[in-house]
Amino acid sequence: MAAINSDFQAPLDRPRLAKNLETLRQQMADACKKSGRAPEQVTLVAVTKTVGRQTCNDLVSLGCVDLAENRPQVLWDKSTQVDERVRWHFIGHMQRNKSARTVPLLRMMHSLDSLRLAEQMASDGSPDKRLRVLLELNVTEDPTKTGLSPEQAQEVLTKYVASDFLKERLDLCGLMGMSSLQGDIAQTHREFESIRLLRDRWQESYGIGLSELSMGMSDDFQIAIEEGSTMVRIGSLLYR
Repeated sequence: MAAINSDFQAPLDRPRLAKNLETLRQQMADACKKSGRAPEQVTLVAVTKTVGRQTCNDLVSLGCVDLAENRPQVLWDKSTQVDERVRWHFIGHMQRNKSARTVPLLRMMHSLDSLRLAEQMASDGSPDKRLRVLLELNVTEDPTKTGLSPEQAQEVLTKYVASDFLKERLDLCGLMGMSSLQGDIAQTHREFESIRLLRDRWQESYGIGLSELSMGMSDDFQIAIEEGSTMVRIGSLLYR
């Protein structure tokens, strides 16, 4: 475990973390106001992949209970050490052989990227606790980014809607996506808008509720909120 812990930055001074969190929440509220939305419509998911147990616990004590990891082994470790009020989100690539130990810990899986993974996670889940999952889309045409093309995502949706087993174990409730790293403001708007429009189209054509849109990170969360994001995944802005 020492190798994992060595990846974490030094714990942030709690008053400084509190100030960063306050500033971020105000920026989120301003973006909501600009787009005619209520602040309560957007959830802050704090990405904790670079910080250790102390900072995670400080976030929870400051009222931020939705935390996200991108490595299963780190999530397994932190889940035994961090405040039990945490609602864990997973935002990285999941190998199927890591599913059984990870699924019971999660509030939401943001990065579902294949039918085979959906089937594995359903097998490792329970009808008594349907796991909320999001399809990860890549609308940027950037081959270095993970995620499904719209055509691939539609294939997974078709299989999900037709499968009683998948629907019994998984609550496919939305989409996740990122914008291009080098895109300008207009391009970022277009990419997030394209995810929202796909969501709207698929809700109607499949008769399924896809209420969640996980869009926006530290560099573009305000644009994402303007384009309809319901969850923003923020890391670096909290820990600077």
